[in-house]
Amino acid sequence: MNASSAEGSGTDRRNATDGDGIPTLVIDTSFGATVGIVGREPHHEPDSRAHVEKLQPAIADVVAQAGLEPGDIRRIVVGTGPAPFTGLRAGIVAARAAAFATGAELLGQNILEPQAVWRAGLQYPDGRRHLVLAVNDARRRQLYYALYECVPGDPVPRTILDMDIAGAGVIAHRINEWIRGRDTPEGGGIVVDVCGTGARRYASSFQGIVALGELVDDSALYAAGADGPRIMANLATAHRDRGDSCSTEPLYLRRPDVSQPAPLKAVMTQEDLRKEAARHLAQETGR
Repeated sequence: MNASSAEGSGTDRRNATDGDGIPTLVIDTSFGATVGIVGREPHHEPDSRAHVEKLQPAIADVVAQAGLEPGDIRRIVVGTGPAPFTGLRAGIVAARAAAFATGAELLGQNILEPQAVWRAGLQYPDGRRHLVLAVNDARRRQLYYALYECVPGDPVPRTILDMDIAGAGVIAHRINEWIRGRDTPEGGGIVVDVCGTGARRYASSFQGIVALGELVDDSALYAAGADGPRIMANLATAHRDRGDSCSTEPLYLRRPDVSQPAPLKAVMTQEDLRKEAARHLAQETGR
């Protein structure tokens, strides 16, 4: 390797680290597939039908483009949803396998909080209280959602309404109920921006939010460019440092379509019938 190549490789390695200097890989398949090395532009595959077979080559590409070897990765952050089952599990399985193979630290991070952090970073102070309704398309005319507020000095958004799944109209109603419970006139002083995949698809329902701000139909992880993986990784490490769970268990939220069948009724054997008849006969005889 010549001197210029060595210098370039060193620059790549420095750029491929998060705030604490650790080479970090971010993987998310909550909607399509996004993989990236912190400090660099991520790779995004929007086609959910193709991302499973393209995921491993994409991971290999972003690692190589960062001037790293797989063994250089010391931390892996994986999106845990909420998202539909089939796509979500592909990224989690890949992240677990990579962490096992490399010995890298593995952290799970929900994909709604990064939406709030990204959106908050684009807001200009205007004297109003800005909240972010973070959403992700859940299909079946539903959205995963949570309502957040980003507080200066706190790296983790404050949860206003817990993560759940519902139709856009129901979500708008719940937001309005919360707003009307504050000591403010009909949304006065409060602005709710809607950010995430599916925001514009259900724009007509979200227009019913009394304090609606902007609708941003994008994922922070790829739409924010190089900031996307960094936001995701910083949130995961902030949760870890606070002692929060960083489990990689997937967040599906949707209740099972099939209920558990009722237990089969016991079938009486001939011996059981004989004993039952004898018991009844004894009762009749004793009267």
